[in-house]
Amino acid sequence: MRPIYLVNNFGQFNHLIKRMLRDLDIEAEMIKNDTPPEIVAEGCRGIILGGGPSLERANFAPEYVDLGLPVLGICLGLHIIATKRGGIVEKGAMGGFGGVDVDIIDHGDILEGFPDRISVWASHADEVKVIPEGFTLLAKSNICGAEAIAKKDEYLYGIQWHPEVSHTENGHLVFENFDRITKELL
Repeated sequence: MRPIYLVNNFGQFNHLIKRMLRDLDIEAEMIKNDTPPEIVAEGCRGIILGGGPSLERANFAPEYVDLGLPVLGICLGLHIIATKRGGIVEKGAMGGFGGVDVDIIDHGDILEGFPDRISVWASHADEVKVIPEGFTLLAKSNICGAEAIAKKDEYLYGIQWHPEVSHTENGHLVFENFDRITKELL
């Protein structure tokens, strides 16, 4: 079975994502965000767009959104998906990292198994201010109106918080759900 590719966008938590995937026995390989899209399309069954400092350093990562593969964007990865599809990302009202209570609106697909409210660890230096047309709002908080979004018919999912850190309640479920989704599409 082909692995999931974890795209390293120079974020400080990308190695924690890789470690969590390993601990969950989910086959994954970390790749640089300058890997040509045609190589990415042929080599994996799904893509996780990891975090990073800025959209400007995302290299080819925005092109991976249109490869027809399932994509999970985390933090900057969410911003890549949103801007690629016409959404707007701006500075968040509450910058920096910290704990946030998130309300789950849609428990299907990527957020299956979560309760109605979870405690997460997130960065809101930047956040999605306008959700792209055709996307569904999956979760929100009192400081961010778009904590998670999806375009389910294309298997595109984005979350603002970091499920790979121990501060996030049941973060492993995001990765297990994404793994299940990619396997169901094989």
